[in-house]
Amino acid sequence: MSGIIYPDYFLKGNIMRTRQLGNTDLHLTTIGCGTWAIGGTGWQYGWGPQNDSESVRAIIRAVELGVNWIDTAPVYGMGHSEEVVGRAVKELGEKPVIATKCGRAWNDDGTIFGRLSKRSVKKECEDSLKRLGIERIDLYQIHWPDPEDHIEEAWEAIAELVKEGKVRYGGVSNFSPQQIERIQDILPVASNQPPYNMLRRDIEKDLIDYCRENTIGIVAYSPMQKGLLTAKYTREKIDALPEDDHRHNDPHFKEPQLSTNLEIVEGLKKIAEKNDKTCAQAALAWVLRKKEVTSAITGTRKPSQIEETVEAGEWDIPKETIREIEEILS
Repeated sequence: MSGIIYPDYFLKGNIMRTRQLGNTDLHLTTIGCGTWAIGGTGWQYGWGPQNDSESVRAIIRAVELGVNWIDTAPVYGMGHSEEVVGRAVKELGEKPVIATKCGRAWNDDGTIFGRLSKRSVKKECEDSLKRLGIERIDLYQIHWPDPEDHIEEAWEAIAELVKEGKVRYGGVSNFSPQQIERIQDILPVASNQPPYNMLRRDIEKDLIDYCRENTIGIVAYSPMQKGLLTAKYTREKIDALPEDDHRHNDPHFKEPQLSTNLEIVEGLKKIAEKNDKTCAQAALAWVLRKKEVTSAITGTRKPSQIEETVEAGEWDIPKETIREIEEILS
């Protein structure tokens, strides 16, 4: 296990399959614990009310099952998600790998905007450290390249935070190859976090190749398209989502895309059942078929969710199954 970083309790219990994150010495489990939804309600991209105690139990359960890293962001619930993660980390007693972000700020009404000044990034880092109850962030990511003119300034701040020992590695999220290229000479980019799933395949055009050629890890978010690819969302269930669940405004959950998406999910369900898997497991394993993808970030609000999805990290999806999935996607 030379070079692989695990807290002691991972060595005592379950160890999931891992992949090296870019050119770093971090080896992340192929399933990561995502905490967007546990930020709760009251902000622009909320998922409706959440049960904090259940969220804490879900994070702890993820670690018990072998997941070795957690992804969060201050904007998720305007600081609330990081606070919940901090509670879970405190109960765990030892720290898993923690990734968080910077560059998104909020107004009193919960609307979100981009801010990438050096002063803001450093202040956000201090705030995140306090909410998480930790001394160093393992992976600190620029959440969005917004405003784009300031990405160099923000990246310089992250480079300084690395030198100060408050950040271990710097990463980005939602960046194009051209935007990454602009900052590489300041500090090598450890990872990029883009959306990637069966319904959102933009990264296959050039980003995957660029990251592979430059030894940059990819951590995919929304691998199940916010739950849509789990086959647990019917039209009726989507209509019944809380009023402040942002998915009401997501084009994938609305016509004309919804009918096509639900048809794809029906086809995926049959393929998954033939492999004795769930739709969620098939969706995750499909994302992880790309070896350039270090890990798929799986939203975790209940222990039962991670108990289902964690199995996908150990499944090498057969080539024939991939071909069948491509047929329904076409």
